[in-house]
Amino acid sequence: MKLCQFHLPGRGTRVGVVEGDRVADITGREAPSVRALIEACGTADALERRARRLATRARTRLVWRELDRAPSPRRAHLLAPLDPPEVWGAGITYRRSREYYEAHTDAGGRTKGIYDYVYEAERPELFFKATAARTAGPNATIGLRLDSTLTAVEPELAVVIGPRHRIVGYTVGNDLSAWDIERENPLFLPQSKIFAGCFAMGPVLATPREVGDPHALALACRIHRGGRLLFEGRVNTREMKRRCDELVDWLSRSNPVPAGTVLSTGTGILVPDEHALRAGDVVEIELERIGTLRNTVERLH
Repeated sequence: MKLCQFHLPGRGTRVGVVEGDRVADITGREAPSVRALIEACGTADALERRARRLATRARTRLVWRELDRAPSPRRAHLLAPLDPPEVWGAGITYRRSREYYEAHTDAGGRTKGIYDYVYEAERPELFFKATAARTAGPNATIGLRLDSTLTAVEPELAVVIGPRHRIVGYTVGNDLSAWDIERENPLFLPQSKIFAGCFAMGPVLATPREVGDPHALALACRIHRGGRLLFEGRVNTREMKRRCDELVDWLSRSNPVPAGTVLSTGTGILVPDEHALRAGDVVEIELERIGTLRNTVERLH
């Protein structure tokens, strides 16, 4: 099952069940938001049962392509599939990510460093990434820090966590990162990761039953500039060293994780420095069995 949130003029945020090219509006007392559904249902199976029951009673169905467009208060459009209380990120979960970062930290050549140790360690790298207010949904704008000249897209599989730290769904994540700030000093990581529009997610929340094996999904990223394809990269989530449930386990150790929290699991697509994002670029991230997340880039003030 795929769930989404969307805006209807005059009616605000709505909850939808995606049924092929249609979206059943299930908004009501039992489903005021996707996050509320997650909190009330507790498990992915219970979430599916309630959403399916509500969808059979839905009186309104909308066409998906008429929702998948740029946000406007005057037109129906998709929103982030939920409003997460917290967004967390994981780093160096793919070997190619480790090798890329190390190649850019030592001008004298490839030497073993902090990224190697993170990749090889039992404990993963986990960091706080964003709040709902810093998160963009489908077709919304994502941000470039004013003090960064090298900000890159990081396409990722993202996990949605329910009560008792159970995985209730998956979505597409874009962990924007100001690489120039991080490379200047690893202690600057929070500033390289956290800013307005620093994370995008969507277009839907897909339940575990819908996704199947999360470690066998094709992931692609495309950057368009001036209407032309600038960059395209691909990876499969089977190349992740760490499993999703392992990352959730580490995140929840001595750390209460509220239901609806999103954990982005790290990137295996590394964009060359010469393709750093610019204002006006359009980023597309396509994840098998979930969908395509599309965003436009803007320079922050």
